[in-house]
Amino acid sequence: MIRGALSTILLASRPISWINTAFPFGAAYLLTTREVDTVFVVGVLYFLVPYNLAMYGINDVFDYASDAANPRKGGIEGALLPPRLHRATLWAAAASNVPFLVFLLAVGTPASAAWLALSVFAVVAYSAPPLRFKERPVLDSITSSTHFTSPAIVGLALAGASVSIDLILILVAFFLWGMAAHAFGAVQDVVPDREAGIGSIATALGARTTVRLAVILWAAAALTVLPAAWPAPLAAVLAIPYLINAVPWWNVTDETAARTNRAWRRFIALNYGAGFLATLILILAWLG
Repeated sequence: MIRGALSTILLASRPISWINTAFPFGAAYLLTTREVDTVFVVGVLYFLVPYNLAMYGINDVFDYASDAANPRKGGIEGALLPPRLHRATLWAAAASNVPFLVFLLAVGTPASAAWLALSVFAVVAYSAPPLRFKERPVLDSITSSTHFTSPAIVGLALAGASVSIDLILILVAFFLWGMAAHAFGAVQDVVPDREAGIGSIATALGARTTVRLAVILWAAAALTVLPAAWPAPLAAVLAIPYLINAVPWWNVTDETAARTNRAWRRFIALNYGAGFLATLILILAWLG
């Protein structure tokens, strides 16, 4: 029974999405230091599992009531965590996070500590009451994007990276991409979220406007990296598959919003293809 409970709690951390937070940290740290050391290993492991367990575990505990009424929950798109495991999940999240955070704070700088604190705050504030940023339209997308952008910034800060215009452009583009991803993902839940009384960027703006905003944000992310030094402009190409995936839903209505789940499932797959291409770009940057 204990093994089954641990397995369920681990699945709640969305293993399919682990790479989305570990990769930004690892790439940022490695490109700056150009070496694999203890900080790199510990940081990658932290943003691979414990960070995601906290992010998604806290979400599943406090979203259980609404998730139970959402037909798409219970798989790779969102766990349906049994109430009997809620307390254990929160304890597991805390117990797995604390040792890594203590280490990263001990070896870091005031800047890396501040960014790490912001990262963890965003994880907790997104789902846990009383803040529940996920129910505050627009702030929900900003916070969600912080979940994925901040690991990269933590990596840069720990590695002592120099701040440059090119670096800022890349991070801004990444942040815009994250906001677009969250906004587009919220569209499919417009109806169940409204029925559950949950606010989101999609329930506030409507499905059609939210999809259009996501498309604009993805396009803006692509344009933002164009002025950066080579090979960063190549990253603009990464936005094209996401635009192709989202544009067909330009005129979606609230009533048909649930159908965008098909595009959302493709989005999950696109992340792996984009990650592969991003890796090739990073190799070019490394060799350069």
